[in-house]
Amino acid sequence: MNTVPLQERDRPPAGWDSALPAMKRPRRSRIGEYLEATLTIVDLEVRKLRHDPTELLTRAVQPVLWLLLFGEVFTRVRGIPTGRLHYLDFMAAGILAQSALFISIFYGISVIWDRDMGILVKFLASPAPRTAQVLGKALAAGMRGMAQAIIVYFLTLLLGVKLNWSPLALLGVLAFVLVGSALFSTFSLLIACLVKTQQRFMGIGQLITMPLFFASNAIYPIALMPAWLQVVSRINPLTYQVDGIRTLMLAGGTSSYGLGLDMGVLMAVAALLILLSGKLYPTIVT
Repeated sequence: MNTVPLQERDRPPAGWDSALPAMKRPRRSRIGEYLEATLTIVDLEVRKLRHDPTELLTRAVQPVLWLLLFGEVFTRVRGIPTGRLHYLDFMAAGILAQSALFISIFYGISVIWDRDMGILVKFLASPAPRTAQVLGKALAAGMRGMAQAIIVYFLTLLLGVKLNWSPLALLGVLAFVLVGSALFSTFSLLIACLVKTQQRFMGIGQLITMPLFFASNAIYPIALMPAWLQVVSRINPLTYQVDGIRTLMLAGGTSSYGLGLDMGVLMAVAALLILLSGKLYPTIVT
C-alpha cells in the first residue's frame, strides 16, 4: 500500500510553479516595461510644457493669421473651387493640420538640446528601449498638437465655421491630430539624428515645412494641381491627415480616400519612422 500522504501525492513536481510563470512573465513584463518607459517620457515632456506653456500661445498666432487673413481674403475672391463647402470651412481643417505640423516638425531640436545639456546620455544609458523613448516623445508631440486643436476649434467657432460636434467625430479629429503629430515629430527626430546640430536642423526644418504644406490638400483641392504635383500630394502623409480631419471636423464633411485608408497610411508611416528613429537615436551623441 502506498503510504505517501494524499496531499504529497497530488502535489505537482517540484519546480513546476516557478517554470511556468517564468515562461509567461517575460511577455507581460516586457510589454509593461515598454509602456512604462513610453509613459515616463510622455510625462517628462508634458511637465516641460506645463513649466513653459508660452510655446503653445506663440504657435497659436500662426493659425490665427492664416484663418483671419488668408482665409477671409480668399473667401471673398472665391477663386478656389471647393464644391459645396464654404472656403473658410474647407480651409479650417487644413490649418488645424498645419498648426500641428509646424509644432511637430521642429520637435526634434529638443533632442539636440537634451544632448547638449547631457540629459540624453542618461536616457540612452537606461534599459528603456530606444523605440519606447522615441514613441514617448512622439506621443508628447501629439498632445501638443491636440492643444493646438482646441485653439483652432475655438477660433473657427468664432468665425462661423460649420463644425461637426458629434462626440465620435471630435474623438476622431483628436486621433488624427495625435497620430499625424506623432508621425511628423518622429520624422523630425530622424532628421535630428542625421544632422546633429541646431543650425543644420533649423535650416532643413524650414526647407521641408512649406513644401509639405503646399503639396497637400490643406488650402486647395488636389484637382487644381499640375499632374506631377498631384502625384507628390498623394504620397504626402499630410494629405491623408487633412482628409481625415476635414471629414470629421466639418458638418457634412466627406472623405476623398476613406477614413480607414487615411488613418492606415498615417499609422504605417509613423510606425516605420519610429523603428528607424529608434535605430538611429543613439547615434546623435556620437
